[in-house]
Amino acid sequence: MRKSRLGLIGLSVLLASCATVQSPQAAADIILRGGTIYDGSGGTPYVGDVTIKGDRIVCVGRCAGSARQSIDARGLAVAPGFINMLSWAGETLIADGRGQSDIRQGVTLEVMGEGESMGPWNAEMKAKEAERQGDIKYNIDWTSLGEYLQYLERKGVSPNVASFVGATTVRVHELGEGDVDPTPEQLARMRALVRKAMDEGAMGVGSSLIYAPANFAETPELIALTSEAGRCGGMYISHMRDEGPKLIEAIDELVQISEKSGAPAEIYHFKQSGRENWGKIDAAIGRVEAARARGLRITADMYTYPASSTGFDAAMPLWIQAGGIEQWVERLKDLAQRAKALAEMKRPDASENSKLVVDEPDKVILVGFKTDQLKPLTGKTLGEVARSRGKSPEETVADLIVEDGTRIQVVYFGMSEENVAREITLPWMSFGSDAAAMAPEGVFLKSSTHPRAYGNVARLLGKYVRDEQRVPLAEAVRRLSALPASNLGINDRGALKPGYFADIAIFDAGKVADRATFAKPQQYAIGMVHVLVNGVQVLRDGEHTGAIPGRFVKGPGAGRCR
Repeated sequence: MRKSRLGLIGLSVLLASCATVQSPQAAADIILRGGTIYDGSGGTPYVGDVTIKGDRIVCVGRCAGSARQSIDARGLAVAPGFINMLSWAGETLIADGRGQSDIRQGVTLEVMGEGESMGPWNAEMKAKEAERQGDIKYNIDWTSLGEYLQYLERKGVSPNVASFVGATTVRVHELGEGDVDPTPEQLARMRALVRKAMDEGAMGVGSSLIYAPANFAETPELIALTSEAGRCGGMYISHMRDEGPKLIEAIDELVQISEKSGAPAEIYHFKQSGRENWGKIDAAIGRVEAARARGLRITADMYTYPASSTGFDAAMPLWIQAGGIEQWVERLKDLAQRAKALAEMKRPDASENSKLVVDEPDKVILVGFKTDQLKPLTGKTLGEVARSRGKSPEETVADLIVEDGTRIQVVYFGMSEENVAREITLPWMSFGSDAAAMAPEGVFLKSSTHPRAYGNVARLLGKYVRDEQRVPLAEAVRRLSALPASNLGINDRGALKPGYFADIAIFDAGKVADRATFAKPQQYAIGMVHVLVNGVQVLRDGEHTGAIPGRFVKGPGAGRCR
């Protein structure tokens, strides 16, 4: 056996941690031989084998017997497949079920549903979704969230898929996209939609409260919806109401929703937006840890880059967006309403994204347009485009929204690299790309993206674990696998244990790295050697096999929440 490149401890000591030899009762399908096993617990890794029969692991450690296929894992890390806690793969997996940008980083479960989910949709919502589709076109052959996830499974996808039911989606289903409060009868119907989604297998309720119409939901409404998820074993997960000036108040609201509903809660992409808010990291961490000390299950996830990516809706006043993109565009065509909105973007209490647009437009990159006429602007900064048009940055934003008929996808450089590095060390932090699963080919080349789509996990394992040694590899693996699985209430994934599903990532810890950049984001990560999903190899020697064994992974309330 050649020497492990992982540089851990002596083989004899490692093997001693596996006290017994486990023998599968029947011939196995696959055996992974001699890898360094990171079982997801965060404990000391050890050299051993992993045996798989069908879609399950049957042996971990010293495994006797043979198998129809043997994979040499010597010198490689063998870990549970990684869980992407914030995925926007909903449409991209329809276009290409391989999900290559994530599979090539060892991601075996995509968890969707940040505020908006692919159901439940009524007839009006389905019509609007069809009209608003961008580069990826598809027929909407489902109505409920569960039907959508079943559709993906039947169609064929490489990663497993799961989703929260979107609080925004439930709201729009009953109230439309305006700034209105639900009547008791409407709220009862919204709660029933959550119960149905939980019964179908949703992981809980997801919200995205900086956007319209999500922001129109008040705290009691969110508590009511989350209570339905909580009684079904689900959780609340939120892009909070503010990530800048009112960051601490937003954390307090999330904690209150958790406490009042009885559901655990998670903060999406934990961060402090805007230079003047970077110093709030101590208070933000303190708020979470104080709630945890009181017995509440509060966690967070993050992406591993110091820039965010969303639309210009995150930089414009919410009132101008009420009623949906079509009414937003019409208001921007009205000179008086446009002037009022742009003036608000320049106020001292404007959002951090508004301040970047107005004061630092060269820190805003344009990455996604719908219309072909505007696609040549992809990759340029807002400052470049504003100067070429001879207009202010905020006027340029308004013009572009009207011309494209969308919110336009952009990248905002408003975060602290130092804070990102510190957040990675937090024991209650898992990871989510906040991006789609794609490939540098076909329809995906019609727009750009954020490098996190191709490098979020690899950047963690390469830059922050190996190169900067912010956290041990075993701990990073735990927070990519067992921690999010536990938070989601998934009992048979996220660890290398007999009886668990065989979702496995096998990688070279000395080589794993991200290659995507903000200038050239559509580049695959390196260092992932083999990946298995439900016992089927989807990545072999760094190349996709074409296999599509992914399944709809259901939450703990499935089948018991009507």
